[in-house]
Amino acid sequence: MPAAPPSPPTEPLRRKSFLARLSPPQLIALSFAVAILIGGTLLSLPVTHGLNPDGTLRPVNFLQALFTATSALCVTGLNVIDPSKDFNRLGQVIIMLLIQVGGLGIITFGTSFALVMRRRVAYSERIRVAQQVSALNAGDVTRLIRNIFLYTFAIELVGAAVLAFKFVPMHGWSMGLFYAVFHSISAFNNAGFALYSDNLMGFVTDPLVSLVIGFLIILGGTGFLVQMNVVAHLLHPRRYRLMVHSKLVLTMMLALLLIGMLAYLIFEWNNPQTLGKLGLGGKLLASFFQSVTTRTAGFNTIDYGAITYPTIFVTLLLMFIGANPGSTGGGIKTSTFYVMIASAFNMVRGRRDNTLFERRIDTETTLRAMTVGLLSMGLVLGMFLLLLIFNKNGETKFVQLAFEAVSAFATVGLSMNLTPSLHPDQHVILILLMYLGRIGPLTFAVAFSRPGGKDLVRYPAERDILIG
Repeated sequence: MPAAPPSPPTEPLRRKSFLARLSPPQLIALSFAVAILIGGTLLSLPVTHGLNPDGTLRPVNFLQALFTATSALCVTGLNVIDPSKDFNRLGQVIIMLLIQVGGLGIITFGTSFALVMRRRVAYSERIRVAQQVSALNAGDVTRLIRNIFLYTFAIELVGAAVLAFKFVPMHGWSMGLFYAVFHSISAFNNAGFALYSDNLMGFVTDPLVSLVIGFLIILGGTGFLVQMNVVAHLLHPRRYRLMVHSKLVLTMMLALLLIGMLAYLIFEWNNPQTLGKLGLGGKLLASFFQSVTTRTAGFNTIDYGAITYPTIFVTLLLMFIGANPGSTGGGIKTSTFYVMIASAFNMVRGRRDNTLFERRIDTETTLRAMTVGLLSMGLVLGMFLLLLIFNKNGETKFVQLAFEAVSAFATVGLSMNLTPSLHPDQHVILILLMYLGRIGPLTFAVAFSRPGGKDLVRYPAERDILIG
């Protein structure tokens, strides 16, 4: 009997690299943290700092540089120093690149680089990208990434071209074009960084700057998946239907925009420090812009240190809700807010199912929305308490710190002229808030929680627990 042929030698199993072993939430959290440290280190270098009138370097310490890098990468817009003066052109370019990377997502950039190098994108990488851009499945992620980059750069290029008509006559060709590109990227990515010391208050009645910046903010905050779906539906209405998700977020965006604009008109109409000094056209334009930018963009054409208390309340609510899932904006997201409110409303009316556009919202989606809302509220309140504990300035008001906390968490960047005067300990708290707000509290919680096994036993339900 012939001997059996020797079996082929088995190749040793390759151990996965550290990054390959990370789950999507862990990789997202880690990549943003590392990028913030790199950006802070670069902005702390003297070669990126601006000059005083006497030719000396403007002082920028590491905490200030780290705060600026966090604000840029998390597309927030809060500043402890003046980017238009404290950083030179190189520093401003670094800030602009951080905004672009942070807006589109670090993992998205990594995947696009792999595509450019014609490297095969593994399924695990597709899962990570899908989670970061809120794609519905991982199969079409590579095509989605290509479309996202083409769409983003095309919109930013068009925005910069239009803004150049304003900035080039003001600053000349070289600086004017740079200002146009910088503000277009900052607006589309909902970052709120401007190269003027008063942000965009000098353009409060300028329709070109206000409308172009405003529409760039809207496009960036809509969400890539929704934009692709709308474009496909408009080109091929029979082949591609509008998703329920697209209908929901577009409806919410329009409703919140109108509510915010009406609120600013009513509450600031006679305020001499905001809208009171403007004509009817200026009031309408400024109200539209504030309603748009409050939804996580952070630009301002009025002084938020002078707005009334009712306006502060509306602004806090709009900031906390934020933009759409999968967009460059922050907040708990419009769809999360709708599901929470609709679920509570249906419970009050005694309805079992939560329906939307003749579709039922499943229980898992409802629980996820409630979890995001609860974690977000808990995070904001916890960090707000820390801001109060470390408050060293007796003149700082309770409302101002609350405004700062919500603005940082929702990556909005609006401030009641408070950020630079805060204590360094409070700056660290705001850095954490911007970071957690950008990656999302649920993503962070999942990233660092211990995976639990499946429940082997399911206990009987208890209906004797009283609620309310």
